[in-house]
Amino acid sequence: MDRVVLVTGGNRGIGLAIAQAFVAEGDRVAITARSGELPAELAGSDVLVLKADVTDTASINAAFDRIEAELGPVEIVVANAGITRDGLVMRMSDDDVDAVIDTNLVGALRVARRASKGLLKLRRGRIIFVSSVVGLLGSAGQANYAASKAGLVGLARSLARELGSRGITSNVVAPGFVDTDMTAALAEDRRAEIVRAVPLARYASPAEVAATVVFLASDAAAYITGAVIPVDGGLGMGH
Repeated sequence: MDRVVLVTGGNRGIGLAIAQAFVAEGDRVAITARSGELPAELAGSDVLVLKADVTDTASINAAFDRIEAELGPVEIVVANAGITRDGLVMRMSDDDVDAVIDTNLVGALRVARRASKGLLKLRRGRIIFVSSVVGLLGSAGQANYAASKAGLVGLARSLARELGSRGITSNVVAPGFVDTDMTAALAEDRRAEIVRAVPLARYASPAEVAATVVFLASDAAAYITGAVIPVDGGLGMGH
């Protein structure tokens, strides 16, 4: 389709699957990664890899400047970069709180803020935030993470109202438990416990989350904005 797409945190897990899906669509794709290295899964593609940090405004601005110079105006932005620092709230340090909120929520705002300048000029575009079922359900031991992911809903809906008249949509994808390196590291009994809680009785694949993101970026989703789309096997239904 030859659109310019930016995926933050596109070097592994869900972000990598999203990048691969847009490459398959024929789009011009850029990803950010703190390492600045192209993942082996994208070897041979024309994906532009940018060493950037969503907690640093100057870094994000520089990344957009380079994308615009080398690929053209960014039309689709997927704010996916995120971290976890789990622990009980009574023992959670200020650094654990600040790092997670600054990366997952404020980082997404920084990306959307810079992206909006180009999208307003184009009078079209898509902003898609990757949240989590945890942001809707809550999770013991993840107060910082859940708060950051819940905040993306308010951010997306505010942008939907602010930018909608210019043909720009803003939506949230809320994955449940996805089969990634992070979940693979869980103990077997914990993995089994999670599966028992999911009505579809399995983990999602990263490609299933990516397919939802690609749909929200498509013409078929042009009248969807301010929405939260769960990809969680039914785990969070009703929220």
